[in-house]
Amino acid sequence: MEQLREIKTLKKHLHYINGQIEGIENMIDENRDIGDVYIQCKAVEGSLQKIIYVLLEDLLRKELAQKIVKVVNACPGNCEDAQKIEFVKNEFPKMEIKKVSSIIHEMNTIEERLVRLNNKN
Repeated sequence: MEQLREIKTLKKHLHYINGQIEGIENMIDENRDIGDVYIQCKAVEGSLQKIIYVLLEDLLRKELAQKIVKVVNACPGNCEDAQKIEFVKNEFPKMEIKKVSSIIHEMNTIEERLVRLNNKN
């Protein structure tokens, strides 16, 4: 996680959610319409989903970065997956989060193959 910028963003979202929850409590105390309370609860849910997405993206990117390092270290540049590894390494910084998950799976497969190959030698 890019420390300062992302931490500030997360804290901003949490502060916003805190305000939303206080607003919901006030609405309940004021005996407001349950439909209005529901709408505010859905807004809190959406805000939490944004935070979860940011955290999940960070976790997946870290996992993929670690996988890339492992397979690069295991493949001296002449293994059968060298081109794929180089491609993923170059695309990683601009890769969409949807793609990260599937690439992690591919890197796991490559890593397993490299471990077997390196154990034979």
